[in-house]
Amino acid sequence: MSSSIDNENREPAPERLVSARVVDDDASYELKLRPRRLREFIGQQKVKDNLQVAIEAARSRGEALDHILLYGPPGLGKTTLATIIANEMGAAFQQTSGPTLQIKGDLTAILTNVRDKQVLFIDEVHRLQPALEEILYSALEDYQLDIIIGQGPSARTHTLEVKPFTFIGATTRAGLLSAPLRSRFGIVLRLEFYTGEELRVILERSAEILGVEIDSAGAGEIAARSRGTPRIANRLLRRVRDYAQVRGTGRIDVATARSALEMLEVDQHGFDEVDRRLLLTIIEKYQGGPVGLNTLAAALAEEPEAIEEMYEPFLIQIGFLDRTPRGRMATQLAYEHFGMARPRNQAALF
Repeated sequence: MSSSIDNENREPAPERLVSARVVDDDASYELKLRPRRLREFIGQQKVKDNLQVAIEAARSRGEALDHILLYGPPGLGKTTLATIIANEMGAAFQQTSGPTLQIKGDLTAILTNVRDKQVLFIDEVHRLQPALEEILYSALEDYQLDIIIGQGPSARTHTLEVKPFTFIGATTRAGLLSAPLRSRFGIVLRLEFYTGEELRVILERSAEILGVEIDSAGAGEIAARSRGTPRIANRLLRRVRDYAQVRGTGRIDVATARSALEMLEVDQHGFDEVDRRLLLTIIEKYQGGPVGLNTLAAALAEEPEAIEEMYEPFLIQIGFLDRTPRGRMATQLAYEHFGMARPRNQAALF
């Protein structure tokens, strides 16, 4: 009881500069920087190749594109790809999210008004309510919508025809999707973290759009600290631009980028104070682990879901954290990052 009260009274955490989630000032910039065609989209080559073939085939047949599931960590371009698909198909685009849809009438109204070959994009599709999922099934499979009119013994089912459309679902947690919903997607694509070189190219493109002068080394320095995520790279670019204008010449070179990012406390791996605190808690308080997720969440005064979805993926990806059946463990790289020696008993577990 007391823990639930504590959670309700807990102050919301300040937005992290290196969070891959959308923060308040991202939306207007992302719209400006978002590529509109597949040829402009940098990175995710396998995803692009699959989409290019599927789009060209659908266009040649004059049909709606197969339903698509895009999954992967936040900030990698799922929404951008959805808008690109609509542009490439020459189709209308409508966007909503799983948590926004609360009652059957919301989804029914959207589905009855879809246009031919329209792209309907639902973000956080794993948070769609089960009752709403059931409405989707027949619409996705047969382009039909079953509506119950009346109540009790006099209730009757009326079937409405839905125009062929493309449903794109995006999620950061594909494992939470129900099997019936997952089976309705003809194309399933995973987005991966970006390489430093891909992020450097993205940053140079963004700088050109924003009218910021940047050299290749300066872009590379920001890219190296962007956690493999374009959203973070573009956010850091805006902060470094401010620093360059106030404390530099307005041009971003490697020295300016490094000074700005050090002031922002984003280190060479893209870690901020939260990442360092998480790793140091495991190392110092729990002797490197293993430590259970709920125990770690309590020690950090964070929600377990936040650790699992927002903090861990990147740390695991670059080899600083291991997720084992017994709990979370700091790796040798984590110890080396902080200049510490790993205890012998923990080293034996690897």
